[in-house]
Amino acid sequence: MMRRDAASAMLGMSVEVDEPGRAVVSMIVRDDMLNGFAITHGGLVFALADTAFAIACNEDERVTVASGADITFLKSTGAGQVLSATAVRRVVSGRTGLYDVTVRDETGAVVAEVRGRSMITNRAVE
Repeated sequence: MMRRDAASAMLGMSVEVDEPGRAVVSMIVRDDMLNGFAITHGGLVFALADTAFAIACNEDERVTVASGADITFLKSTGAGQVLSATAVRRVVSGRTGLYDVTVRDETGAVVAEVRGRSMITNRAVE
């Protein structure tokens, strides 16, 4: 999946851990990732969390997609900082799953918390 993920590549994301039900993805915040207040754009914080979530929930030969997610922003960050998103499976029941993602900065401070919901499709991974 990540070999074809142009969006994550464009944002400079790096996969640190890729295990069934768990993933860690990092990204260095660049100047072009800042909003009008010179802080990391929330959509890019979410994009990082979403990528870790996607890796964690795609565990087998079936394509799994997000069916929804909620994010809580807890701390702002800026250019030059390194963000890391850790996604962990909480439960899979039938075709649906629940995942928690914590985004931290390079000091370990929590930047955001995400709760993601997944749906396993009938499509096979190519």
